[in-house]
Amino acid sequence: MRNPIQSLQLLFVTSSLLSSNPNLVEANGAASAAASAAKTLDYRYFVAGGVCAATSHGITCPIDVVKTRMQANPEVYNKGMVPATLNIIKENGPQVLLTGLGPTIAGYGIEGAMKFGIYEIMKPITKSIIDNQAIAYIMASVIAGAVASILLCPMESLRIRQVTDPEYAERGLWTGLPMLIKEEGLASTFSGIWAMLAKQVPYTMAKQVSFDVFAKILYSYFESLKTNAAETFAKEDVKWVVSVSAAFIASIFACIFSQPGDMILTETYKGKNDRNVFGVMGDIYREKGGLLGFFTGTGARIVHVGAIITTQLVIYDVVKQGLGLPATGSH
Repeated sequence: MRNPIQSLQLLFVTSSLLSSNPNLVEANGAASAAASAAKTLDYRYFVAGGVCAATSHGITCPIDVVKTRMQANPEVYNKGMVPATLNIIKENGPQVLLTGLGPTIAGYGIEGAMKFGIYEIMKPITKSIIDNQAIAYIMASVIAGAVASILLCPMESLRIRQVTDPEYAERGLWTGLPMLIKEEGLASTFSGIWAMLAKQVPYTMAKQVSFDVFAKILYSYFESLKTNAAETFAKEDVKWVVSVSAAFIASIFACIFSQPGDMILTETYKGKNDRNVFGVMGDIYREKGGLLGFFTGTGARIVHVGAIITTQLVIYDVVKQGLGLPATGSH
């Protein structure tokens, strides 16, 4: 048992150390935030993220098939989205537009759960380290996007192979993935990890942060209205307006930021090759028209990404609220 004098001496030494070493305080704050986040780990964010991503990507699978064909074989299909769709149906039948549906739902279900769940967990941690809220949210989204990208790689590898390689077109998830691993090895399904990161990290950053920011702005706007016009909106109506509007804006940002990475990813996975990401980028530049080649299929992708993100983020908010969580930007 320490006597009072010893206790005061210990308190004085501890205070002196903390005041002379602010980094120790910051580290302690970050550790406390991490511990708090771990204790309050909420599965509902993961459930909402998985449901919204699997649903939105599954619904838009036909658009993704057309976009991928346009990127993989631009000399044949890159003549506009509608002509490309009609050409694909004429050649292979309408059922081909559902090619890759299995790995799309499975892969993006896992990816969405990680992307949304980890993002929500990391926000308080990064905010405790970085004073600027926008930068803190960006860092949280980068971490979430990186983890989700790694988990998505095998499924995205199979999906693109199913769309671009006739040998895989008729195979489903349970036969296609084992065949791919048997032929080329498990490591081959991660051969596009850098391309995946180039696509998914900017995509996640632009989508999640802009949705958060614009949702908060819109809620603040509606709350600031003092006229009777504001009363014409029911509370639930405002939530729908905010969710759809913020999601639409987020879709534009996400598409622009991630389009080059999407092109690199398709070129990486469309056939058997041993090129690294820089080799793929060089081939795109030489063979597809320079820098503009990285934006091949942008028109189809704007429709595709816009539909996915608007649907995804609205579903995310609906599921979150159904599970008892507040709508994005409302708190």
